[in-house]
Amino acid sequence: MPYRRSLGGIPLPRYEFKYRRPPRRRLRLSRALLALAALLLLAYPFFEAYHLTVDRHVAAIADLPKNLKNLKIVYVTDIHESARYPQARVDALVKAINGLSADLVLFGGDYADTPDGAFAFFQRMPKVYARLGVYGILGECDLAQDQSNLTALVKAMTNAGVLPLVNTVGKVKVGTIYLYVAGSDDYENGHPDLKGLAAQVRSDDFVILLAHTPDLLPDALKAAGSDGDNHWFDLALFGHTHGGQVTLFGLPLLPNFVPDVGRRYLSGWLEENRASLLVSNGVGTSYFPARLFAPSQIHLITLKQKTT
Repeated sequence: MPYRRSLGGIPLPRYEFKYRRPPRRRLRLSRALLALAALLLLAYPFFEAYHLTVDRHVAAIADLPKNLKNLKIVYVTDIHESARYPQARVDALVKAINGLSADLVLFGGDYADTPDGAFAFFQRMPKVYARLGVYGILGECDLAQDQSNLTALVKAMTNAGVLPLVNTVGKVKVGTIYLYVAGSDDYENGHPDLKGLAAQVRSDDFVILLAHTPDLLPDALKAAGSDGDNHWFDLALFGHTHGGQVTLFGLPLLPNFVPDVGRRYLSGWLEENRASLLVSNGVGTSYFPARLFAPSQIHLITLKQKTT
């Protein structure tokens, strides 16, 4: 063995290091793991779109009537029944809704991708149960641009047990008081009248505002109840945005899902004008059956008194 140098007269061996290629078995395993990771990354957006989550939220409301304490509300929007979301999934969705045993169920529009699809959706829809009733509004996908299908669609909703609200207020008796569900017409294909809607209630009523898109919020905030107070709703429920549907680090990658009122209203719970606001990701998808960091969701909302 050759010697490099000595230490105190003792020769030191010279070590020669040679690169050794990893065994083929290890290379094959590494490549397989990388391929699996890539496959999982590609598959995850489709899993997220098909995996329904339940967002459970306690909404703290100032001056909540005692009769409404612990009232449970299920909110569902943007189902988009289509080849991407077939009838079998609608059946499973309704089963999940009924399994939450809510007092009140509210639908936020866009039941299918087309007006004809929305009509067929309600003809086939399984029964939804809630002791205080089931109410729904319409989205832009449900209405023809000239609203020529409105009468037939409203009738189909009613026959399915969903009470339609089109610039009208549902009056729900809870014990000795009333809860009001104010449902707006659609922002794009309808004729929303937030001023007229607000005039049907008073500021001391407990009011849930149902509007398909948060783009209606500015008009809602400008409106006032019949007593002149602009704090006319306590809880507002929106949809339409799909939470961006495909996002990365909180940023939507598809700009057409961002509402006109801005990214602040893309998804989640907010508070404005002393009211709790929810912008839901919704259930279904548009364009392609995938979501990324914007999970498919329905909501179970429990009311409680807000403490200072």
